[in-house]
Amino acid sequence: MANLSVCVPVHDSGRTLRATLRSILEQDTAFEVIVLDNASTDDTVRVAHSFNDKRLRVVRNRVPLPIGENWNKCVSLATGRLVKVVCAGDILLPGSLDKQVAVMGDQGIAVCASKFQVVDADGRVEQTGLGLPNLLGQRDSRTLLRTIVRRGPADFGPTATAMFRRKDFERVGGFRGDPALPMDVDLIARLSAFGLFYGMSESLAAWRDSRFNRYGETGTAAKIAQLLRFQHRLGREYPRLIGRGAVLGGDLRLVRAALHRVRIRAAAALLRRPELLR
Repeated sequence: MANLSVCVPVHDSGRTLRATLRSILEQDTAFEVIVLDNASTDDTVRVAHSFNDKRLRVVRNRVPLPIGENWNKCVSLATGRLVKVVCAGDILLPGSLDKQVAVMGDQGIAVCASKFQVVDADGRVEQTGLGLPNLLGQRDSRTLLRTIVRRGPADFGPTATAMFRRKDFERVGGFRGDPALPMDVDLIARLSAFGLFYGMSESLAAWRDSRFNRYGETGTAAKIAQLLRFQHRLGREYPRLIGRGAVLGGDLRLVRAALHRVRIRAAAALLRRPELLR
C-alpha cells in the first residue's frame, strides 16, 4: 500500500494533461499516480501513456460518468492512505507533496490546503499567494465552515491545493457531484468533522486560467445557482457551526456578484464592446 496517491480524473484533456503529469512526476516524495480517463474523444489517453513511469497507472472508462462518480472512482482506484486530487491543467509546484505529507503527519489534522497561483494558458504566472483568507495554520471546523460560506469556495483555488486521508473520504461518502462546481470545497468542509483544517501559507499549486477548465465552461447564472445551493445545504447540515448570519452573508455576496455581472453586460451592450464579458 502506498502512503500517498495522486488522483487525476480527466476528460478530453490532451491539451493540458502533459504539463500536469510532468509537475506531479517531478515531485521528490514517494507516491502513486492514477489517471482515470472519462471516455475522452481526444488524445488524452495517448498523452497519459507517453510517460514511461512505473508510478503511473492509466485506467479508462468505456462510457462517460457524471463528474462526481468519475472523481470518486478515481479515488477508489488509489491505494494510498493520503490522497490528493489534481485536475488536468492544474500544476503542482516543486516540493508541494513533501510539504503537505509532513503536515498530514499530525493525526489531528483531517485536511490541509495551500495558497495558490493563477497561470495563463501557456503556464505564465499571472497571480500568486492567493486564497485561504483567515485560514492559515490550524483552524477548527466552525471557523472553516463559516469562512467557506461567507467568502465562497473560490478562495480555495484548485482541487490540487488540498490533501486528505482516504479513510475520512470514505467515511463522508466521497464527492457529492451535485452541485458540481464547488464539490471539492464541499468535501473539505465535510472532512473537517474528523479533525482540524491546516492552511499553508506557501503557494503549492497553480490553477490554469483558460477556457479548458471546468469553471470556464459554466455560465455566470449557473455558477451563482450552484453556489447558492451549496452554501444553503451546508447551512442546513451544520446549523450549529455555520449559523443563519453566515449563510445570509454568503447570499449577499452572491447578490452583489450577480448585480456586478449585470452592470458589465449592460455596459458591453451599450458600448458594443463584447470583450468586457471575458
